[in-house]
Amino acid sequence: MGWRYILRESVAALRFYRHRTLFTTLSLAWGVACFVLLMSYGEGFERALVKAFTAVGQDLIITCAWSYSRRMRAGRSIRLEYDHAQVLKESVPLVEFLSPEIMRHGLRMQYRGRQKEATVRAVWPEYGIVRNIRITDGRWINEEDRQRRNRVAVLGYEVARELFGEAPAVNEEITLNGMRFTVIGVMNNKLQISNYNRRDNQCVFIPYETFSVFGDIQHPWFYVWRPVTPDAREQAIRMVRAKLAELHRFSPNDEKAVEILAFSKFMNIINGMSLAVKLLLGFIGALTLAIGGVGLANIMLASVLERTREIGTMQALGAPRSVILRQFLCEAALVVAAGGALGVLLGWGATAVIGSMPFLGPAFRDNTGVG
Repeated sequence: MGWRYILRESVAALRFYRHRTLFTTLSLAWGVACFVLLMSYGEGFERALVKAFTAVGQDLIITCAWSYSRRMRAGRSIRLEYDHAQVLKESVPLVEFLSPEIMRHGLRMQYRGRQKEATVRAVWPEYGIVRNIRITDGRWINEEDRQRRNRVAVLGYEVARELFGEAPAVNEEITLNGMRFTVIGVMNNKLQISNYNRRDNQCVFIPYETFSVFGDIQHPWFYVWRPVTPDAREQAIRMVRAKLAELHRFSPNDEKAVEILAFSKFMNIINGMSLAVKLLLGFIGALTLAIGGVGLANIMLASVLERTREIGTMQALGAPRSVILRQFLCEAALVVAAGGALGVLLGWGATAVIGSMPFLGPAFRDNTGVG
């Protein structure tokens, strides 16, 4: 007997036992759909987590100063210098973009009777590139704003929503501690699970030199920078530390004098979390598939026992044992193929629906300003 005959007989048998076939197919489809959905969720979780983490800045490195810890000058504090930012840009070729940064918390911000406390960040134009800042309305700070000390501001997404609601904010005037500033841009809503001091959505950004109306600009809190390539990161860190050691006269081996924090180091934690979640979901999905497989085996066993008389008749008519075996295997293969295809479609549809919903949401929202 050829495969066509066996296939035709298998289809006829499945149609005859249609209820059993339907329930078996649906159980397999459920297992496959769960597996597809769980694996898709694991992959989506990893992508969303990496995207939210890197939102703070692609290959971001932050430099801040503490105090000498070696030799006779141990304990003496170090302060970053404004002029040294330009020196680092010009003398360390492995630094692609660099900006000094000053923060001031609790500034009183007002707009037409509405007021709130704001965190102001004074930065150079390159800061927007290093920190992955995207503008949805207006523009970012430019070199002219910096050189002329223009009183302009870029608002974080949440700040703009609190002050202006749905109304456009660009070209409107706000006051910061009584000083008038023109809004030139509004950031996009930035999903961000890593930050330092405060999330970008909750901040106001102004040109670094303009911050002189509020206080000292000669001693930035941080140098925020990015190396030319990820491969050059470690060498760039060594060169920056060596240059700062030369400028501040401390030992280049004194890592406590100046802290240089590369956010890429935390990617190992993110990757570990993602791998653990994917392994767990994969195990659960495989277990679901295995349960579906056991169900299929039980159904096929019941089918064989129920059709003992039919098998005996086929043998009496001269059907070889191999032909009978192939027919049952063909029936099982057809059920598996139908259940698998249906399960993939159901899993894909469920993934498409769930994918349109908010993913990380407020679970990763940090309103403390520390992180």
